[in-house]
Amino acid sequence: MAAAEPKPPAGADAARRLAGGCWSALWDYETPKVIVSVRVSNATCDLDEDCVSGQLDMLGNGLRTGRCVPYYQGSAKTCEVSGWCPVEDGASVSQFLGKMAPNFTILIKNSIHYPKFQFSKGNIEHRKDGYLKHCTFDEVSDLYCPIFKLGFIVEQAGENFTELAHTGGVIGVVINWDCDLDLPASKCNPKYSFRRLDPKHVPASSGYNFRFAKYYKTNNSTTRTLIKAYGIRIDVIVHGQAGKFSLIPTIINLATALTSIGVGSFLCDWILLTFMNKNKVYSHKKFDKVCAPRHSPGSWPVTLALVLGQAPPPAPPCPADPSQACQALAVPPPPKQMVDTPASEPPWQDSTLADPRGLAQL
Repeated sequence: MAAAEPKPPAGADAARRLAGGCWSALWDYETPKVIVSVRVSNATCDLDEDCVSGQLDMLGNGLRTGRCVPYYQGSAKTCEVSGWCPVEDGASVSQFLGKMAPNFTILIKNSIHYPKFQFSKGNIEHRKDGYLKHCTFDEVSDLYCPIFKLGFIVEQAGENFTELAHTGGVIGVVINWDCDLDLPASKCNPKYSFRRLDPKHVPASSGYNFRFAKYYKTNNSTTRTLIKAYGIRIDVIVHGQAGKFSLIPTIINLATALTSIGVGSFLCDWILLTFMNKNKVYSHKKFDKVCAPRHSPGSWPVTLALVLGQAPPPAPPCPADPSQACQALAVPPPPKQMVDTPASEPPWQDSTLADPRGLAQL
C-alpha cells in the first residue's frame, strides 16, 4: 500500500508517552486516499468499472472509491480505497518497560459473606499503624496484605515476564475461601493461586492487546494517533464454601447412608432383640421354628417309597416340648384279607400297602 510520511499532529508527543507506558506500537495517521496492496484478494483491476464504489474489502483498510489506479510498484493496477494513511504495519514499537514493570504493585480487595451463617470477612487486615503502606504480600508473614508485585504474580503463574511483556497475556488470580465455621474466625483464611488463562501455544488467540486512538483536527484535516497496547490483564476469580455442624442433617445423612448399604434393617433387629423387654415376643413373630424329621436308614416306609418312585411318608408334627425329638412315622401293617371271599367285591385297599413288592401291578 502507498504510505505518505505522516505529519505529527498536536498532542502526538503526549500520546507517544502514553503508549510507551503500555508497551505499545504507535502510528500517526492522516486521511488521504490509499492504494490497496496487490496481495489483497480481488484488489487488482484494469478499469474503473472493476472497482465498485462503496464496496468494503475486509483486508483493504477502507471503502473503495471506484477508481482503478496504478500500483506504486510495477505495472499492475489496484482499486483505490478511502482510509487512514499510512496503514498499520507494526513497524513502530515504543520503549520496552520490561525491566521496570515487574516492580509495579497491584492492590486486590476481596470480601466474602455467607448469609446463612451471618459470617463476613475480608482479605485486608484492619490496622491503624499504616500497615498497608509498607507491606507486600507474603503467604506466611503477610497473608492479609493483598499488595502484589506484578513480577511476583507472573512468576507464581509459571511464566517468564520478559516474554509475556512483549505479547501480553491474561493471568488469573484465584482466591479460595474454604471455612469451617465451628472453629474461630481466625481459622478462615484466603488461599491464593495463580495461573495463565490465555492459550500461549495457540498463535491466533494467545497474548493480550487492544487498540485505541486519539483524534485531532489540524487545518480542517482529521488526524489520529492509533495506539496498539500490549499488556498483562489480571482476572480475579473467587471461590469458597463454608460449613457448620448441625445434628438434624447429620442424623438424616447417616440414616440414608446406612439404609443404602442394607445395614439399617440389621441394626433395628439387633436393637429390638437385645435391648427390648419383649424381645422374645418379637423373636417369636419374626422367626419360625422348623423341626426336621429324622428317619433311620433302614426304615421300611422310606425304603418302600424309594423303590416305588414315590415321596417318603410325611413327618409327624413337632411336639410342644422342643426338648423332645421328632420320631419317624410308624406305619401299621396292612390288614389281612381273605382270598376266597363271597360274591361281594372286597373293599378297596391301597395296593402299595397290600403288595409291598409291587407284584399286583404286574
